[in-house]
Amino acid sequence: MSQRILVLFNLKDGVSRDDYEAWAKETDIPGVNGLGSVDRFEVFRSEGMLFSDDPAPYEYFEILDINDMDKFGEEAGTEKMAAIAATFQGEMAKDIAFINTSPVK
Repeated sequence: MSQRILVLFNLKDGVSRDDYEAWAKETDIPGVNGLGSVDRFEVFRSEGMLFSDDPAPYEYFEILDINDMDKFGEEAGTEKMAAIAATFQGEMAKDIAFINTSPVK
């Protein structure tokens, strides 16, 4: 059974959308999608609240579909993925929430 993880976050002060999205397209998305434990990884930009002019509480969110959590833990600990995570958490994102999910059946 696969596991879906949602990641909600905002950009750190001084990080532009263009800079973050360029890094995500060039490094984060291909790096995470290259893991054997990941079936699919996507990054989404929030466009606002439905039927409202209010901004969304998070600027971005990610969806990770994981096919093997043990393997994902091993792969996340590699030097390459540690560097990607360090850039994401240390330089790009703030207010990060990693949410494990399961379907309602």
